Amino acid sequence: MRDPLLIDRVGDTIVWTLNNPEARNPISDAGTIAALEDAVTAVNRDPSVRVAILTGAGSAFSSGGNVKHMLDRAGMFGGTPAELRQGYRHGIQRIPRALHHCEVPTIAAVNGPAIGAGCDLAAMCDLRIASSTAKFAESFVKVGIIPGDGGAWLLPRAVGMARASEMAFTGEAIDAATALNWGLVSQVVEPDQLLPAAHQLAARVAANPPHVLRMTKRLLREAQHQSLESILELSAAMQSIAHHTEDHLEAVGAMLERRTPQFSGR
Repeated sequence: MRDPLLIDRVGDTIVWTLNNPEARNPISDAGTIAALEDAVTAVNRDPSVRVAILTGAGSAFSSGGNVKHMLDRAGMFGGTPAELRQGYRHGIQRIPRALHHCEVPTIAAVNGPAIGAGCDLAAMCDLRIASSTAKFAESFVKVGIIPGDGGAWLLPRAVGMARASEMAFTGEAIDAATALNWGLVSQVVEPDQLLPAAHQLAARVAANPPHVLRMTKRLLREAQHQSLESILELSAAMQSIAHHTEDHLEAVGAMLERRTPQFSGR
C-alpha cells in the first residue's frame, strides 16, 4: 500500500509530501489524517527539527475532501447527522488541530490547485509560497456545504475578513498572482523553482536558535486569541527562559564579533 504522506529530511528541515496524485491529494481519508497527525507529533518530539515544508505530489497541492466519497456517502461523509458530526470532529478536524500545535514553523509549498479543504490546509501553515500554476478556492458552497475544517477561522486570519468572505461566498478560485496580492502567499515562483524557494526560506528560518523559534511560534499562536496583558505576561516568562540559553549568549557573541553563530539548541 502506498504511503499517504512521504516524509524526507534535508538538514534541519522536514518535508511532508501528500502522496495521492491521481486523486489530487485529498485529505479526508483516515490514512492521510493519521499520517499528518503522526508527522506533527514526530516533529514536536525531535528538537533537531527546525522547520517543516508541506507540499503535494503531482500537479495539485490538495483537492481537499474526496468528492466521490461525498456523493457515495462513504467514509467520514456517511451516516446520520450525528454520525457525520462525529466523523468531522474525529476525522478531518484532527488536521487543523495537529498543525496548530506543530511546534516548528511550517511552510506550505503550494505546487498546484489548493481547493476547499486543500485551500484551508495551506492556510493552516505559518508561511505560504506558491507555484505560478497554483489556484486557491474556498469552494465549499459549490458543493453545498460549509467549511467544516476550520476554514472560517483560518482564512480571515490569512487574508482578512472581506477577502475571506468573498472567497467563501462565491466559491470562486483565485490565481497565484491574486493570492500574492491578497497576502495569502508571500512568494510566487515558477513550478521548477518552488521547492528550491521553499528550502531557501526554510534555511533562513532554520538559521536561528531552535528553542527560540519554537517559543516565538507559540507566542504568535497564543497572540491570536489572548489579550495584550496575557501576551505581555507570557512574553516575560518566555524571555526569562531565552536569556538563560547558551544560544542567546552565542547569538550576542557572534553579533559583537561579526561572525556566523553556531547554535547548539541549548
